[in-house]
Amino acid sequence: MNYVKASELKDFLGQEVELKGWVANFRSSGKIWFIELRDGFGFVQVVIDAGKVDKESLAICEKLTLESSMVVAGLVAKHPKLEQYELHATKLGLVNQAVDYPIGKKEHGPDFLLDNRHLWLRSSRQWAIQRVRNTIINATYEYLNKAGFIKMDAPILTPTSCEGTTELFQIDYFGEPAYLTQSGQLYLEAGIAAWARVFDFGPVFRAEKSKTRRHLTEFWMMDAESAWVDHEGNMKIQAELITYIVQKVLTDNLPELKILERDLTILERVKPPFYRLTHAEVVQKLRERGSDIGELDDLGGDDETLLTELYDKPIFVEKYPASVKAFYMKRDPADETRALNSDLLAPEGYGEIIGGSQREDDYHTLLQRMKEQNMPIEPFQWYLDLRKYGSVPHSGFGYGLERIVAWICGLKHIRESIPFPRLINRLRP
Repeated sequence: MNYVKASELKDFLGQEVELKGWVANFRSSGKIWFIELRDGFGFVQVVIDAGKVDKESLAICEKLTLESSMVVAGLVAKHPKLEQYELHATKLGLVNQAVDYPIGKKEHGPDFLLDNRHLWLRSSRQWAIQRVRNTIINATYEYLNKAGFIKMDAPILTPTSCEGTTELFQIDYFGEPAYLTQSGQLYLEAGIAAWARVFDFGPVFRAEKSKTRRHLTEFWMMDAESAWVDHEGNMKIQAELITYIVQKVLTDNLPELKILERDLTILERVKPPFYRLTHAEVVQKLRERGSDIGELDDLGGDDETLLTELYDKPIFVEKYPASVKAFYMKRDPADETRALNSDLLAPEGYGEIIGGSQREDDYHTLLQRMKEQNMPIEPFQWYLDLRKYGSVPHSGFGYGLERIVAWICGLKHIRESIPFPRLINRLRP
């Protein structure tokens, strides 16, 4: 007998097969039982007719519990009403009977669900989110590989911060201070002279004590750097990457998006060109909507929400005041008070998903910027060296995986976008 996955049932219509999985739900109607079986690859309705199975199988039906694991043999048939396939059971085997599974059909508060995150992951909604996340990760690798990038792993333990911030997790590194990384960007810049286009993808850490729906203390970030790419080319790569990711999810994850009840019309519009506004234009629009943002202010979360509610696809906001941006961003030659940078904001109020800029490639200019910001020079000397030996125009960007997952899945809070979220008040399980 063939052991098959839920996603393969359509290829075995009319044949007897074997499924292995967990009881996600069940109900009975007289002498007929209906089990929703989750096997990791999908959900399948198993129909058990008391007159068509043996006594041992009937006994199992009588003591069914949520999340019990089982093996089911049966005939593959088309669902009478839906465009899907089901299994008409001929024999059931119980592998492990779950007792008093704590997550039921009733409403549970977020703290209870997060305390039981190791079990909550099994629910259909969480199952769907993590499968979409997996597609986003794989699509990122696919696009970047096709675009000539190679993966270069930046260190997680670093001697200094990337942007001069103090919101880092400090550890004792054999008697000297070290920090958990907030970005691999500076190290990637060292790689472009060797490989021209490089990226890394891994966990990063921020110690800011934020409780917003967009923040985690540990999250996954993809950083990419490109030699010979200017500000315009940098935004082009970002737009192509996001478009590739969204189209891949629409192709591969329609069942998951259906479970999430995601409005597909927004995702279907995600194709270049994206909207594009300068920071100055955004300030004017936000003031018209009641924001008190200043001309030299960075955009806050509320500002991003206000702005992105006006648009039906992603928006590039470019050329922020240089005074509120990192030291390594190149200045706009047309206006030295502005940086050649951009944030890509997702629509529907989700806000920033990518931050990027053209990098300052001149040694003396970069050194001067660091001095202006009272940054220690010695720890960054290796970074300055990159401008002494074969410096070229280059640009880069980084995306937050969980923010992209939250947007594409239509989540209200970022904590659902990662298997085990780390928040300022949560380190377990």
